Amino acid sequence: MIDLSERQVQITEMLREERFLTVDALADKYGVTTQTIRRDLTTLCDYGLARRRHGGIERPAEAGNLAYGSRQILARSAKQAIAREVAKHIPDSASVAFSIGTTPEVVAAGLLRHDRLRIFTNNMNIAMLACTNPTFEVNIAGGRVRNSDNDVLGPGMEEFLSSYIFDFGIYGVAGVGEHGTLLDFYEEEVRARRLIHENSRTTILVLDHSKFGRTAHVRGGQIGEATKVFCDAAPPGPILEVLRASDSELVICGEDDAQ
Repeated sequence: MIDLSERQVQITEMLREERFLTVDALADKYGVTTQTIRRDLTTLCDYGLARRRHGGIERPAEAGNLAYGSRQILARSAKQAIAREVAKHIPDSASVAFSIGTTPEVVAAGLLRHDRLRIFTNNMNIAMLACTNPTFEVNIAGGRVRNSDNDVLGPGMEEFLSSYIFDFGIYGVAGVGEHGTLLDFYEEEVRARRLIHENSRTTILVLDHSKFGRTAHVRGGQIGEATKVFCDAAPPGPILEVLRASDSELVICGEDDAQ
């Protein structure tokens, strides 16, 4: 994972909400010199988390997905809140399939205190994490490893995920369109997610609020198809209406109320 200071993480999170942040405003906010802030911003730009602009930084261009290590530090507190809530819904001894993605990885970490889970995944990060619990049985797809995300895609993945019926299928998504369409960056990512959805008794979509309205070009599924949707905040109105018209349960994490 990328090693950032707490202030750098906070600046990165702020940039998810604001398109442009100035050096002077950040220096005032944190009570440090502009030189200190410029060093922070240089670090964020070096990691691809921000892009230089006169007087400050702006969001990087999203021609594709951010690097996996960069995504791991984004919305970390939101993902942890989601993980804590999901953990309440997974019983011991269940079979659980995990898709690729940083939010499913954080959810997997949140299940490490469970007992005797059977884990199925095409992501090496999740598999290695699950192996730290000696009571877990961990199964991973075989085939070509995609270096950028440490996941397995292709025919081996498809055969693997088609060979089982899982108690729970936990998956993330790159973005959600305004009418609830699930979006990813590659066809194989969509295929893996769809196979987990099709072969799970209970399907769980996990995403933080930044995914609403985020653009990606490969469509695959609708948000209302998941049995349960876990998010740190309520979705925009049109997506909320899609969920209300479906059989999906929306669980707002970090709040007392579930909708």
